[in-house]
Amino acid sequence: MTRLTIDEVYQYIRGVCFKTGPPGTVGAETEWLVTHARDPAAHVPAAGVRALVAAAGPPPGGSRVTYEPGGQIELSSAPFPGLGTLHAELARDVAFLRDVLAPAGLALAGHGVDPLRAPRFQAEHPRYACMRDYFVAGGFADAGLAMMCTTASVQVCVDIGADAADAARRWRRAHALGPVLVAAFANSPLRAGRRTGSRSSRQDVWTALDPCRTLPVYRADGADPAEAWTRYALDARVMVVRTADGGWAADPGMTFGAWLAKGEPTLDDLEYHLSTLFPPVRPRGWLELRMIDALPERYWPVPVAVAAALLDDPAAADAAEAAVEPVADRWSTAARDALADPALAAAARTCFAAALDALPRLGAAGLRPLVAEYADRYVERGRCPADDAPDQTAPHVQEVAT
Repeated sequence: MTRLTIDEVYQYIRGVCFKTGPPGTVGAETEWLVTHARDPAAHVPAAGVRALVAAAGPPPGGSRVTYEPGGQIELSSAPFPGLGTLHAELARDVAFLRDVLAPAGLALAGHGVDPLRAPRFQAEHPRYACMRDYFVAGGFADAGLAMMCTTASVQVCVDIGADAADAARRWRRAHALGPVLVAAFANSPLRAGRRTGSRSSRQDVWTALDPCRTLPVYRADGADPAEAWTRYALDARVMVVRTADGGWAADPGMTFGAWLAKGEPTLDDLEYHLSTLFPPVRPRGWLELRMIDALPERYWPVPVAVAAALLDDPAAADAAEAAVEPVADRWSTAARDALADPALAAAARTCFAAALDALPRLGAAGLRPLVAEYADRYVERGRCPADDAPDQTAPHVQEVAT
């Protein structure tokens, strides 16, 4: 297979990761912990869940089903031309999964981090074992295992932008919105049966995990997004490589740029390397917003509607940009305090008001009552779902199993 050159890396990132076109398409990914309905502290064998879901056939709304290393289920929607259709189809698929699991006494649980169970590694593909080994070798064993096996999120996918200038604006706005989205939807105050001191322990896990692949990409100097992402990718350590015999090996001990200088990686290697980078906003031919905790089933559509409205509706985008500017770098504050922080709370109130105003213009008036309910229950009161967590934690925590 042809070896890559540095010029080809730039061409790929500009032509694929930052492919531009008229905005309007939206997608989402919902991740779910799978629990025993009567004993949420017990681990659920992932193989049995896979067998149940496979036997039920594909979800009716067209979502793709995948599994995280701890057994979490991920539903990845198709891209849709509007929020209303996305919500209808992905909601069908979430309900489908719920109904498939219920007869076995299993349930979908929406938390950013498993509140009761310690990590248990259950992945089948050998590349995940290599990922685990990479984190262990790099000194990120605790955060790596927690991320792989106990975290879950709602990811929002929106278009890159109409042209290069629009892409740069949307890139900047998506990053600036990040702390407000962390704060407004924080839903992980417990980890392995104990309070962590943060409302989004999931965000803390990502912060503690290998900064060369998890820190935000956006640079305050306004660098071209494609240039910034290329430099980020070249400077990140290679996590996993394919071996000559078709297997997988962890941590070859170099950055992708150093590997490229040796003349060894191919386009397939670049594509896989990019998939092992996990910043809060990731360009994949669309912008993937990765900073939002998983939520209870009723509320997963809210961050999708809010984030899409604040990026796709011009008036809402302008209002949000002004509101979040003072808090655009408060990632750690957002994780710890969420909307108990007055500045983040003020920004969130403005953002939700702008989104509510925009939803009818985006053909998603049907989502407005749910977003308004969430805003009234949480945002207007300076609260988030983490504040609903009970005071009592689990009486015992199972041992970590790898």
